[in-house]
Amino acid sequence: MKKRWISLYVENDVGVLAKISGLFSGKSYNLESLTVGTTEDSTISRMTIGLKSDDVTFEQIKKQLNRLVEVIKVIDITNIPTHMKEILFIKIKNCSKEDKTELFQLANVFKASITDYGFDSILLECVQTETKNDDIIKLITSQYKQVEVVRGGSVAIESISMSDR
Repeated sequence: MKKRWISLYVENDVGVLAKISGLFSGKSYNLESLTVGTTEDSTISRMTIGLKSDDVTFEQIKKQLNRLVEVIKVIDITNIPTHMKEILFIKIKNCSKEDKTELFQLANVFKASITDYGFDSILLECVQTETKNDDIIKLITSQYKQVEVVRGGSVAIESISMSDR
């Protein structure tokens, strides 16, 4: 099993997201990440889908997606240079003054921003790779008791140069 990434161009119509996610659930494929948004053309949306699968299953998934009328283009971006980021919010509650000082330093190291601040709580926002966001979650949840995590799926675009994720 290997982490795979697919980028889809689809018609921007009601029910398209449900149809595509239904294809995955109907075949018992688990989506690890799914983001969708309109493109420069308001009639077209772009989806970025992350999943784990073997080679045979992944080929099957791509073929099934290509058969859907609403799918304009399927791009396997697993092994091509891309720029990929996901958004992450982490709310840490019941913080002492010392905790807040440490969290400000941590935010600086991880290039996160403090987007909200209260008497005993801090809200961090990170726009990083999935791996870097995993690292900050692991660090914060190991040190603090009351933590709330919200993640958006990854978005990706093919690189212009040869740089990689």
